Amino acid sequence: MPLDAADRTNAALIADLKSIVGARHVITNPKSMERFCKGYRSGEGPALAVVRPGTLLEQWRVLQAIVAADKIVILQAANTGLTEGSTPNGTYDRDTVILSTTRMDRLQVIRNGRQIISFPGSTLFALEKLLDPLGRQPHSVIGSSCIGASIIGGVCNNSGGALIERGPSYTELSLYAQVTAEGRVELVNHLGIDLGDDPETILTRLEAGDYTEADVLDTNAKASDTEYQARVRAVDEPTPARFNADTRRLHESSGCAGKLAVFAVRLDTYPRNDAEQVFYIGTRDPAVLTKLRRDILRDFSTLPVSGEYMHAEAYDISKRYGKDTLVMIDKLGTDRLPAIFAVKGWIDARLNKLPILPKNMVDRVMQGLSTLWPNVLPKRMEAFRDRFDHHLILKMRDDGIAEAEAYLAGALDGETADWFACTPREAKIAGLHRFAAAGAAVRYQAVNTRKVADILALDIALRRNDADWFEVLPEDVAAGISHKLYYGHFFCHVLHQDYVVKAGVDPKALKARMLEILDQRGAKYPAEHNVGHLYAAGDGQAEFFRTCDPTNSLNPGIGKMSKAKHYA
Repeated sequence: MPLDAADRTNAALIADLKSIVGARHVITNPKSMERFCKGYRSGEGPALAVVRPGTLLEQWRVLQAIVAADKIVILQAANTGLTEGSTPNGTYDRDTVILSTTRMDRLQVIRNGRQIISFPGSTLFALEKLLDPLGRQPHSVIGSSCIGASIIGGVCNNSGGALIERGPSYTELSLYAQVTAEGRVELVNHLGIDLGDDPETILTRLEAGDYTEADVLDTNAKASDTEYQARVRAVDEPTPARFNADTRRLHESSGCAGKLAVFAVRLDTYPRNDAEQVFYIGTRDPAVLTKLRRDILRDFSTLPVSGEYMHAEAYDISKRYGKDTLVMIDKLGTDRLPAIFAVKGWIDARLNKLPILPKNMVDRVMQGLSTLWPNVLPKRMEAFRDRFDHHLILKMRDDGIAEAEAYLAGALDGETADWFACTPREAKIAGLHRFAAAGAAVRYQAVNTRKVADILALDIALRRNDADWFEVLPEDVAAGISHKLYYGHFFCHVLHQDYVVKAGVDPKALKARMLEILDQRGAKYPAEHNVGHLYAAGDGQAEFFRTCDPTNSLNPGIGKMSKAKHYA
């Protein structure tokens, strides 16, 4: 059968892509594409192909070819997004090509380790490992990010993370390509490094590290959110400390949500703390934590490193359904986990096609095996779970350790609230237990499909002066929910609230009701996972997206905006 014009055009594009990156890095088989086309938590759609460039120059040429063929480009790194923003979503008016950046994972150290250059596929884990011998730390560390999460993904989504002194991931120094209103692909070098004038020279020199410290320009442009410490301390302000649509932190690559094709970002690093101590705090009264947060942010000379909150129900679900994640990280470290989860995705894509097997077979097997593993949570944590509903993992550094010890000894009565200083082992497990909570709801749904209509996952930014931070739902809303998982970054007043929606309940109607309640509370959402395809972009954010991508060629439809060319 002869090919029609569209098929011939598609075949020509795929041939071009293969000539650029090699045939083995262009995927067109639907089964092989599934793990790229389906979101970590939800969301999926078809794609013409997945292309995996291995160099910045290949990414530039791939981008030119896709745009010239009038196709949609969805840039994707680790595909760990939680709001469907890194995969196709339903149907579009043009074919979609996923540009996967994971092969371009180089990192470069500049300014004696005080700053780094990250390529599109570089991960937080790799950066943490690179900086450790230099006595430096990245913006985010495990406990505030997903398995294998990319650095540039965090910048593009203004991700916040757990570390209180550092704020949202932000830079004004980046190298990116933009599709202009005329449909041309233009490279913009705002990296603050003199690399030449034409795109191929710039990209080739950067990839090779063919520049000196003299080429790294002094600039007033920020490589981090240097104002955040003052902002988070302002506990009487009636606005959130950070949220994705905050126009203060939408700048070129920062917050672009895939509407620009980012090749590299330049970011600050941070000195390693001389000493750290984790304190585990439990209480029956959320007002105790309200006062603690205000007192520490307002009065302490040294800000906490982090302050991670967990409610009792999140604690219990994470204990049961996040145990294998905790154990894997504890026993294997973080290096092997991205590969393990990639293999899991590959197996899932094939087993889910077999009608004789239940869905999510790998999750079911892993969950079954995890029940055979003994309880790994420390005895003192478990004792606090028996006594208290509200748990706070407070990490202090340097002079702040003595400040916290003195405060906790005087502020908590031992009955309605209590605390203990963690051993290093207790601190590690407490942090991993909190980290595992984010995936625990997904696991719960995977192995309880008949009980669950969906997982409604909200990440919300409360006002800095909000004393009534702990949510009490109206009865008509609570009746449709089997489990409420509350956890989050307490001092920033950013909470993750995962709701397990009962089978038979309409998740969309429930979400609309939830958002009404949040609007009444003056909260902003999403706080740090960005709008994806689940939330409507605010007016300023929507205008920023249109400015970044006037033809709507990159990641169209995010923020519930138009998917059509030129936003028709």
